Amino acid sequence: MRTIKTFLFALLLTTCTIPATLFAQEEAAAASPFSLGADIYSNYVWRGSKLGTGPAFQPSIKYTTGGLTIGTWGSFDAMGYGEADLYAAYAFDFGLSLGVTDYYLTNLDYFNYSDTLGSHAFEINAGYTIKGLTVSGNYIINEAPGIASMGGDIYVEAKYAFTNFAIFAGAGNGWYTVEDPGEDDEFGIVNLGLSAAKTIQVTESFSLPVNGSVILNPYAKMFTLVVGVSF
Repeated sequence: MRTIKTFLFALLLTTCTIPATLFAQEEAAAASPFSLGADIYSNYVWRGSKLGTGPAFQPSIKYTTGGLTIGTWGSFDAMGYGEADLYAAYAFDFGLSLGVTDYYLTNLDYFNYSDTLGSHAFEINAGYTIKGLTVSGNYIINEAPGIASMGGDIYVEAKYAFTNFAIFAGAGNGWYTVEDPGEDDEFGIVNLGLSAAKTIQVTESFSLPVNGSVILNPYAKMFTLVVGVSF
């Protein structure tokens, strides 16, 4: 297992250095494969679980070429919660996408990969979209107590996009249902909701994308509303 974790981490770090090299060689007239983004959300709710406290600032940087996307994404709030993830994914023309994500909390030792205090949880993920329906599955392959991963954490979700809104339903175990070490690793429905988005025209040359979700976590008995803007 240590070999797998080391390989995945090395792959993510190596692929994230490739864009910087290519950027220096890119011709000025060509469209940049790099993109920067920033979102601000009223709360950070991920797969039905509320992480951090209060408004969250979520920056991102990614490099895209063909179906391959390599990037980093984070979430930070004023109360000290910090998350910085690396990911790589490939989207095929027929609707399938495959990827790997490295989850990391910024208050932990970045170079600790042990089975006792490990600070990185590595996830393999897959999704398939046909028309408005998207189904996805996610699996944590390693035990990393520092980030509260027991290994074998599973999350599955189905989402259907209508013209003006989308509905989704997700279920999982491990991270999503276990609050304290030693509890039974139950599988439960943790993420039910509806999401919508619209663009607000601020001026003739500037518009602001706004999106929001109504989320119910039946397992945790939690209901919340999240609204965010993108820049």
